[in-house]
Formats: sequence, C-alpha cells, structure tokens
Amino acid sequence: MTPASTGASTRVGAVVSVPPTPSAATRPVPGAARESRMSPGGPGYRRMSLALFLAGVATFALLYSTQALLPLISGDFAVSAGDASWTVAAATGGLALFVLPMSALSERYGRRAVMTVSLAVAVTIGLLVPFAPSLGALVALRALQGAALAGLPASATAYLAEEVTPKALVTAIGLFVAGNSVGGMSGRVITGWVAQEWGWRVAVGAIGVVAVGCAVAFRLLLPAPRHFRPGSLRPRVLARTVRGHLADPLLRRLYAIGALFMTVFGGVYTVIGYRLTGAPFSLPQGIVGSIFLVYLVGTVSASAAGRLVGRLGRRGALYAGGGTTAAGLLLSLAGSLPVVLLGLVLITAGFFAGHAVASSAVGKTATVGRAQASALYQSAYYVGSSAGSTVGALAFHAGGWAGTVGVGLVAVAGVVAITLAGTRAAARAAVARPA
Repeated sequence: MTPASTGASTRVGAVVSVPPTPSAATRPVPGAARESRMSPGGPGYRRMSLALFLAGVATFALLYSTQALLPLISGDFAVSAGDASWTVAAATGGLALFVLPMSALSERYGRRAVMTVSLAVAVTIGLLVPFAPSLGALVALRALQGAALAGLPASATAYLAEEVTPKALVTAIGLFVAGNSVGGMSGRVITGWVAQEWGWRVAVGAIGVVAVGCAVAFRLLLPAPRHFRPGSLRPRVLARTVRGHLADPLLRRLYAIGALFMTVFGGVYTVIGYRLTGAPFSLPQGIVGSIFLVYLVGTVSASAAGRLVGRLGRRGALYAGGGTTAAGLLLSLAGSLPVVLLGLVLITAGFFAGHAVASSAVGKTATVGRAQASALYQSAYYVGSSAGSTVGALAFHAGGWAGTVGVGLVAVAGVVAITLAGTRAAARAAVARPA
C-alpha cells in the first residue's frame, strides 16, 4: 500500500535509479531529499531546535500549571486532593482524547499550521483560567486547554521525523522533550513562588503570559517544512492507518511503555506537593515549587537519550530508565528531605530518558502515517498521566506516600516486563531469520 493510499505523508529519502539520459542533469540527484533534511550544524537546525524547545516549554508549563498549586486550590475551593487533582487530569485527558484528531488535521493542513493554531488557542485559554469562579469551571477550562494543546506533541514529532536526518532524530526529539522538562520545571517553580505571595490565580496567569512569549517566538523561528506531503482527512483512510499502527507489536509495546512511564511521573508530581507541605517537612509553597528544579535533570537525561541508545541499544536504555525510576521511588520513602530529593532526581532522570527513547522509536518505526503513530503514543502517554494523577492521589489518600510509591512501582514493573517481552521477541526473530 502506498503512502498516498493510507492518507499518510509520503516517505522521503527513497533513492530511485534513473538511467543516464542527456537531460539527467536536470533530474533530482539520488539522495538529495535525504541530504536536504536538517542535521546538527546544518542550516535551519538551530532555529528549528530552539522553536520546538520553546513549544515544549509552553506545552508543559500550561499543561501542568496547576499541579504544584493543588494544596492551595484544595484550600480555596474546600475540596480534597482527589478532587483538586482533576485540574491536572482534565487537561491531560483532553489532550489524550484530541491528539489523534489533531494529528489527522496536521496530515492535511501541515505540522507547522496545526502547532501554531494549537498554541494560540491554548495560551488564550491560559489567560482565562485565573478567572474560573468554581472548581467545575476550572476543570472545564483545563480540559479545553488540554484539547487545544493536543496539536503540539504528535505534530512536533512528525515534523522532526520528516525534516531531520534519521541519525539526528533521537537527539532532536530529545531536545523537544528537554523543552517539556524545562516547561514543567519553570511552570511549577514560577507558580510556587508567585502563589506564595499573590495566590494561585495570579500564578497561573503568570504562566499564561510566559506561554504567550514562547508561542510568538516559536512561530517566528520554526523553519517552513520542506518534506511535508498533504494526506487525506477521510475517516476510512484515517481508521485504516490507525489499525495498521495498532497491529504492529513493536508500536503497541512502545505505546504501553509511554503510558506506564507517565503513570509514575503523573502520580509522583501530583502528590508530592501534599507530602512536602504536610508533616514532617511542612515546607512553604515557594520552597515546594522550587523542588521542581529537579526537572533540570530531566532536561539533561532527555538530551542524552541518543547517546544512551548508542551505548546500550533501545531496550537497554529502557531497562536503564525503568531501573533508575524504581530506585528513585524507593529512596523517596525515606523520612529525610535530602534523600527524598535524591529520589525525585532519579525518578525524573529515568522518566525523561525512557520517554525520549520510546517516543523517538515510534518515529523511526512508523514509515507511513507518522503523525497518527505519534498521536497514538501521545494519547497513551497522556492517558497514563491522567491515570497517574488520579490513582496516585487516591492512593495517597488511602495509604499516604507509600501508596503512591506502590502505584509507581507496579507501573515500572510493567515497563520492564514489556521491554523483556520485546527482547525475547527480537531473539526469536533473530533465530528464525535465515543465515
């Protein structure tokens, strides 16, 4: 089946042999399409990296703008941790629901156009969030904001898969994920200190203003796509493409791994504010917000994912990410604040490395319908975030921090089991392959 028949972007980089003719000089040079893709040090690469880095900053800053503020939101609306956690779960759930339709729009109208509109709508809603009169209104606005942001993740990874050389893809996606980590960190740190002085409403408003700046810079910096080919919006074509991706065992494993990693991360960072503001730590809101500076570790580990895969292979890198996350969860059970912080560092490093490896593997595995393949990964990833936020908060309410850690360890065990299944499947395929 050709890419056109699936409604996917045409694969770039295939070399067609052309017999020499007098007019051959006017024909495309074999491999020229591949050579025209961006690579480190080449034209446009730095602008592209900065633009998508800023898009990642805006996406995560907006998506998780209420997460560090949940204790204050609970107090303002007189609701439980579980109820307040819906301000996070609604945003990630909205993104998970709409990422596939948004990816279809990006196949038809272009990655850059969809990302631009998505950011514009999301930052507009972000400026309205501080005026929510009730928890219900706040949750509704957050759900709409998450739906708007759905145009970013899948479109960004599809853009990179089309415009960046294959060798540089893991590194490029790692930089985008690093932008996610910086956005998550800066959003929580800014909201923590601003909320301590002026309350949570001013804090989320400040994040909206920061996101406006990121959105404008993104649109000015991102190079126009050179390898995008419009696809079809027909539902049957889209459904056929999606079924094809879901039928691929490797893609299914990658989707599950993304969801499980995010279950850990969503649960830990939704609940950590309650733990640190309560006994025995009793930290002020500003200090709790500063705890999210550990996201800088995620920036480093996501950016280094390409080198990690080069040394350990994809499955080895996933084992390393899962093991690091599990070690961090266990350390976070300690009653000593420095040890808890070390645990958060390891959880963050393991999560971002694992996420960068899995998401880049999706881009490499899917040769057609890349936006849909990435959208399915992002949908699973944010379903994991919503589940982690809600289940982690419920576990905390029922069993304290140990309950949240228990949920995280079960999810990490799932990552390891799925990766092990992939290792065994690869071994069987190698044995069955003729010499």
